[in-house]
Amino acid sequence: MLTRITQTPGQCGGRPCIRGMRIRVSDILEMLAENVSVSEILEDFPDLELEDIQACLLFAARRTDFPRLTA
Repeated sequence: MLTRITQTPGQCGGRPCIRGMRIRVSDILEMLAENVSVSEILEDFPDLELEDIQACLLFAARRTDFPRLTA
């Protein structure tokens, strides 16, 4: 699923995008955070697929998985 997330130097400032398109992962995550529904996102971006949105969420989850520190 994470193969749907691409990073290309020179495209969108090297930020993670979806399948090489100029749709940034951060844009999709921000829309979800602002309570834009998945169906609305898919309507606004007809080239997106449900799996792309799921890949964005998985990408974000993996980026926030920090090791635990114990005292």
